[in-house]
Amino acid sequence: MKNRIYTTASAVTALSVLERGLGFLYRIVLSRLIGAEGLGIYQVALSAFSLFLTIGTGGIPITVSRMIAKNKAENNPQGESGSVTAGFCLSLALTLPACLFFLLFGGKATFLFSDERCAEVFKILMIGLIFSSLYAVIRGSFWGNKQLLLPSVTELAEESVMVIAGVLLLQNVSTPFSGAIKAAWAVVISYFFSFTVSILCYLWKGGTISKPKNYLKPLFNATLPITSVRASSSFVNSAIAVLMPVMLIRAGATETQALQLFGVFSGMVLPVLFIPSTIIGSLSLVLVPELSEDFYKKEYEKVKTNVKRGLQAAPLIACALIPFFYVFGEDVGKIAFANQKAGVLIKNSAFLLLPMSLTLISTGMLNSLGYEKQTFVYYFIGAAALLLCILSFTRVFGIYSYVLGLFLSFSLNALFNLLTLWKSCFKSKKRKGQVRVHACLVPIFLIFPLCLLGGIFNSVFKIFFSPLLCLFFSGLALAFCTFLLYACLQVLPLHSFVSSFKKRHVKERKRKFSYGKT
Repeated sequence: MKNRIYTTASAVTALSVLERGLGFLYRIVLSRLIGAEGLGIYQVALSAFSLFLTIGTGGIPITVSRMIAKNKAENNPQGESGSVTAGFCLSLALTLPACLFFLLFGGKATFLFSDERCAEVFKILMIGLIFSSLYAVIRGSFWGNKQLLLPSVTELAEESVMVIAGVLLLQNVSTPFSGAIKAAWAVVISYFFSFTVSILCYLWKGGTISKPKNYLKPLFNATLPITSVRASSSFVNSAIAVLMPVMLIRAGATETQALQLFGVFSGMVLPVLFIPSTIIGSLSLVLVPELSEDFYKKEYEKVKTNVKRGLQAAPLIACALIPFFYVFGEDVGKIAFANQKAGVLIKNSAFLLLPMSLTLISTGMLNSLGYEKQTFVYYFIGAAALLLCILSFTRVFGIYSYVLGLFLSFSLNALFNLLTLWKSCFKSKKRKGQVRVHACLVPIFLIFPLCLLGGIFNSVFKIFFSPLLCLFFSGLALAFCTFLLYACLQVLPLHSFVSSFKKRHVKERKRKFSYGKT
């Protein structure tokens, strides 16, 4: 099982990295073609759209996945298809009214935005709402059946379609507003594509539709806390998209400057900072169906083991990447976005990665174990800290009040999540065990030395190479040193990988030998 988890996680991670890589390149294209102002308009509309998308999907995919895992454990095929059908019904009930309302009366939605141009972009995005919400249900069914590669491939194809459509549509853009409009159409086209492909794959894999009557209420009850958290997150992001420019204007910026600065942070900096979430999200994606199935089978020792793996891997990934963001953040901003301010923000926000990674992995685990109500409460505590920082400190710190708020929000979420996991999985005598504290703390202490080492590499290579080649070679050198240090200090469990490989090799040789004798 351990090898299967690592293999699947590696494949899903590779596909997710490709997807995020395409998305990152597309952000660069958008920033160059429509500018910071156009990107700001697009981001504000996208933040509002994300609220309605989250309401329509929210916790439905992970809940459908968990219900399928439960029905598999109980050997109930009808319950599996009934759960998917219930997911379709619930998604349509949550998205269709909002979609029709804004398509018919979208011109009256200008009160939602500080800039009226955002309302038109938002109206176009709403066309893709139903397609994306129904696809999310099918994605949950794939997760529950442990067919994790299929949605990963579909999402990579979706991202590719959006990039191609966006590049084609954004040729000869005349104004930032027209560029934001065309970027929204590219999103709608990609959503329609992923919906069509997923429906065909679901039918091809033998998926069916059955009566959802007995599964709607359990689905709704389990989904409500998760959806509330994610909808609240989208609502908070939408509120920040309106509030942050207003607070920047009160701090002395003009309306254009405020919109540009928010566009830089939300459209350039945050996508870069959330790149590590690709790896952590892939690990969580693989662990969630395993945790759910083991939990319903009451195999608590396996649950504890997988929780330990996740809690050891997430901070390791974050601590390994923090030096890269801190040392090379300014160069990434200049090379990728031709925006020095974006680079400075990336560098100064690098330490968000650690609490963010712990929050992502622990929230997914708690939801898979049935602690949706607890994560709901924890999220609101973190969201309150975020909004309080923006309201209180924007006049003093400017856009960095957003960075400070995110750090406090993620830190509080991670703290409460970890306490709940400790109580549920490790504190009782029947489930006693421990996380490798050594593997969690050593990477944290290595952050500062690796930052210094990366800075030395960067300074030396700048003498001999162009900025792009310097970024490549110094990043490669830092990656090698990071791996070497982690291996020497036994942070990476290389011995277990080597012994596992040897065991498989010996078994394969014995099998071939016995087959030859026969």
